[in-house]
Amino acid sequence: MDRIQAMEVFTRVVDANSFTRAAETLSMPRATVTTTIQNLEALLGVRLMHRTTRRLSLTPDGAAYYEHCMKILSEIAEADASFQQGNRKPSGSLRVHMPGAIGRRLVIPALSIFHQRYPDITLDLGLSDRPVDPIEEGVDCMIRVGPLEDSSLVARRIGTLKRVTCASPEYLKRYGEPRTIADLEGHRAVNFRMSHDGRPHPWVFMIDRKPVEVRVKGALMVNDSDAYVTCGVEGFGLIQPTLFMVLPHLLDGSLQEVLPDFNPKPKPISIVYPHNRHLSAKVRVFAEWVAELFESTPALEGGDDWRGGSPSGARAASGKKRPQESGHVAA
Repeated sequence: MDRIQAMEVFTRVVDANSFTRAAETLSMPRATVTTTIQNLEALLGVRLMHRTTRRLSLTPDGAAYYEHCMKILSEIAEADASFQQGNRKPSGSLRVHMPGAIGRRLVIPALSIFHQRYPDITLDLGLSDRPVDPIEEGVDCMIRVGPLEDSSLVARRIGTLKRVTCASPEYLKRYGEPRTIADLEGHRAVNFRMSHDGRPHPWVFMIDRKPVEVRVKGALMVNDSDAYVTCGVEGFGLIQPTLFMVLPHLLDGSLQEVLPDFNPKPKPISIVYPHNRHLSAKVRVFAEWVAELFESTPALEGGDDWRGGSPSGARAASGKKRPQESGHVAA
């Protein structure tokens, strides 16, 4: 039995939800389609689908096998396309995962540019702050914030997220403005709960070029970036978000920076992908596009220009080199 053909028949039956319609689209007799599925089930030793006269439904094993088949067939099609003359434009489905705030505020607003450049790529975006295993969940590439440790992934640093310590005018009127790190002992913070272990994200300041972790008593803890900013605007406590999340609030005065002489430690941002997606054309062009987007997006690194009161003061696009890919995840 031709295993690749059997996979194609199986996925076509699932997509069409009919043996008859699958046979028509494959231009083969219905009996051949039925025999192929029976032989595939016998070879695997599992039942792939429940069949009645009225409907088809996948078994749990069938659903898992379908996902594997789709991935394998997609990679075969992509490999063929990459070597065919006259078909150099990347195409197919690309599954990408990224933090919700980055997706909503930075990537999605610019997607029309990506689709104009690569109209044959269909994006499947996953937005959440939870940790994702790209192999297990079939993700082609991910945007990650912070240090990375998984050496099984290829990583490319595409920017740095500047952070800022701030609070609402109402909070500062009630509790006063901290002038030194020691003053934080008398203040309250909104803490951000890390998704991988449930602990609050530490406050880290760069003092004499060294990271210093500071504990600030928490008035509230959340696990969503937008909620975190909202809590700061509503006066629940000091917050230390990334600059791009709060730049509009800093410019309109609904948040005020505190401790401007003590910069929070910035966060690296990277695009990562499994080794088996390293040479994929669609992953490569998406990584290039995201790197360009982040290089030209105001308020990622930010500098100090935003304090002048204009969003245009944030970092604009420059021609500086970006870090090269590495076979391991950069810290």
